[in-house]
Amino acid sequence: MVYLVGSGPGDPGLITVRGLECLRQADLVLYDGLVNPLLLLHTSADAERTCRVRGPSGHTLNQQEINDRLIAAARTGQTVVRLKGGDPFIFGRGSEEADALRSAGIAYEVIPGITAATAAGAYTEIPLTHRQHTSAVAFVAGHEDPSKPQSAVDYGQLAQFPGTLVFYMGLHRLDQIVEALTANGQDPETPTAVISRATTAAQQRVHSTLAKIVDAVRSAELKPPSLIVVGPCAQEPDRMSWFEQRPLLGLRIGVPRAINQSAPTVERIVARGGHPVLMPTIAIAPVADWTLVDQSIRGLPTTDWLVFTSSNGVDQYLSRIQSLGLDARQLGNVRIATIGPSTAKALASYCLKSDLTPPEYRAESLAESLIPHVAGRRVIWPRADRGREILATSLADAGADLEQVVVYHNRDVSDWPAEALQLLERGELSWIGLSSPSIARGVQRLMKPEIRDQLGQALHLASISPVTTAAAEEVGLPISAEATEYTWDGILTAIENHQASSIGGDADTA
Repeated sequence: MVYLVGSGPGDPGLITVRGLECLRQADLVLYDGLVNPLLLLHTSADAERTCRVRGPSGHTLNQQEINDRLIAAARTGQTVVRLKGGDPFIFGRGSEEADALRSAGIAYEVIPGITAATAAGAYTEIPLTHRQHTSAVAFVAGHEDPSKPQSAVDYGQLAQFPGTLVFYMGLHRLDQIVEALTANGQDPETPTAVISRATTAAQQRVHSTLAKIVDAVRSAELKPPSLIVVGPCAQEPDRMSWFEQRPLLGLRIGVPRAINQSAPTVERIVARGGHPVLMPTIAIAPVADWTLVDQSIRGLPTTDWLVFTSSNGVDQYLSRIQSLGLDARQLGNVRIATIGPSTAKALASYCLKSDLTPPEYRAESLAESLIPHVAGRRVIWPRADRGREILATSLADAGADLEQVVVYHNRDVSDWPAEALQLLERGELSWIGLSSPSIARGVQRLMKPEIRDQLGQALHLASISPVTTAAAEEVGLPISAEATEYTWDGILTAIENHQASSIGGDADTA
């Protein structure tokens, strides 16, 4: 089975529910260069990127090669998702792929996506239709197949069209499009806008008249993918759009968590308008031998407290209970403590409620909250193979019968992904969030000396807590912002406050 899935124009939150369902059941994902790779966090499938232009992050495939790859993979019994930017049937060549699959006898389904024009209009608040201005909109290819004997675009008709014109893929031909429209009678004073990288943290837009838009775009140095909007509705609004008011818009923020832990953080950054950059310092690996874990699970009926200090610990331990054919009844009268709201949320996904979460989301506060309850009590702590020992020491000193069971391993990664390295080298990464002392040390380990010279200038570090700040500074990493709430939301709020104060300071200086 092959699913031709529209991923939307860039914001990973704009994929449809059906599109996500397909990703989650896929064995292979073949995705276009314009697809936001953050969507791959929703699948465990093998993923291959196809590019129209050869580059470091993918190999070039022509359309016939893509068709052949889809057919060959489906014939091996794989469930294949062909993930395409925007909508598969709006300048997406999805119909060509559907034709090839049908001819080969391969079952397929087409899942529509939000096309770039409608999303760009919504995210810039440029209405493509408006009852006071226009009741029609036309989508036009700004770049056609060069092998066609003649253009299928009739600029004579377009220049007389009583509505909004939206040109896709036309940035490099903007001057030719303008010339063709004006030569066929389009008013040179017609409001015109060019929107670059719509719905992403890098979104930009330029407004002018049709006659002056080329110079305006050149001055703004807009980059593809871009849309050209021509018509009365393209008049510049008198305010920023709802999306452009998001506090992290334009900021690239490094997330050095393990990949399988990063999805909630990615969603938080995107919701605030930022661009998350995955740059893990560790990878999560399962334990090879579950014997000790299984023994602790069978001892749960005589256990008083179960303590979780990470969502990974929750998932690994509770899913192991299920693997043994047991369920929540194994917990009996066990009370459960969690270090913070993210861990409590992971627990809630198993229909379990935390009995204790400390006022400050760190090991010291968790220990302080537990100490009055654990003397002479049996306590199980499912944890990683390495980490801070303050909780274990404090509970043991308080007289707890503490059993620590390793349910996952933290493994150091050897280098960051290509996107993160390229952004660091070009000085285009704005922030890195440090959510634990071990992550701070991991960032220091992977960061090249020449990149450290950017710290506090082009690149800033935000810490989740005073303990993490101390660990970072101990290895020579200066902290620009520190969270007051010890969560990733706290890190992002600290970044927002720093950005606001920096802008205010610049304004005062000016």
